[in-house]
Amino acid sequence: MSYKVSIVIETDEFGYYAYCPELEGCQSQGNSLEDVMTNIKEAIELYLETLSDEEKKTALSKEILTTAVEIQVA
Repeated sequence: MSYKVSIVIETDEFGYYAYCPELEGCQSQGNSLEDVMTNIKEAIELYLETLSDEEKKTALSKEILTTAVEIQVA
């Protein structure tokens, strides 16, 4: 079965960090964007394997909205 989930990716001096807001605690890292994408996909697949069908349904039915806003910093 195929699912769509949200992934947030951040960068810092250590590389890339990714997490899935729908799946609490599901996160990964990598040295490149390609690495972190591969790693977070694997983490999500493994995470989903630990859930019952009902838990999957609940977790994957969350609606995640994202946007960007412009702010003024003094």
